[in-house]
Amino acid sequence: MKAIPELSRTDFARALRRSQRQRIMRGELQSGDVAAVRRFIGLTQAQFAEALGISVHTLRNWEQDRRKPEGAALALLRIAARHPGVVRENVRTAA
Repeated sequence: MKAIPELSRTDFARALRRSQRQRIMRGELQSGDVAAVRRFIGLTQAQFAEALGISVHTLRNWEQDRRKPEGAALALLRIAARHPGVVRENVRTAA
């Protein structure tokens, strides 16, 4: 049987509360949610933007609540909250 590694302080620091994650997966974004999803996945702004196929400028606007993601972008954020490994994998294959 493979040992399951313990969570580190870093893992806990980037974790999403269950209620927040469920709200994001429903597409109900609030202030700070986009940055929380990115930290939860463990990517830089540049990596996260690349994985979603958007510009870093757009991502910063979302994270700073100057703009709100809509349509396909919102769907991608919902998928990112539900399947963070897929987003990380997309960064690796895109690089």
